[in-house]
Amino acid sequence: MTVNSKNLPQRTCIACRQVRGKKALIRLVKTEKGIVEIDVLAKKPGRGAYLCPQKTCWESALRKDRLDYALRTRLRDDNRQALREYGRNLEES
Repeated sequence: MTVNSKNLPQRTCIACRQVRGKKALIRLVKTEKGIVEIDVLAKKPGRGAYLCPQKTCWESALRKDRLDYALRTRLRDDNRQALREYGRNLEES
């Protein structure tokens, strides 16, 4: 039995606009408190956005306010800094 690729969830990176499988991207979610968190299991409730696990996409999304737009919020400075720290540990594209 083969897996039909049409049944695999696809998502778009908000930075590079590349469509990939849902599990290949990192989900960020805006919680009820308005804080943006990394959703490792992709199960948290709230508005979500997806990014490639690459440093360039991460930096682009934070620098150009694409994440703010996708999540319909304004990131606080401390929240933005925490996400930048996480992005520094990602691989180069």
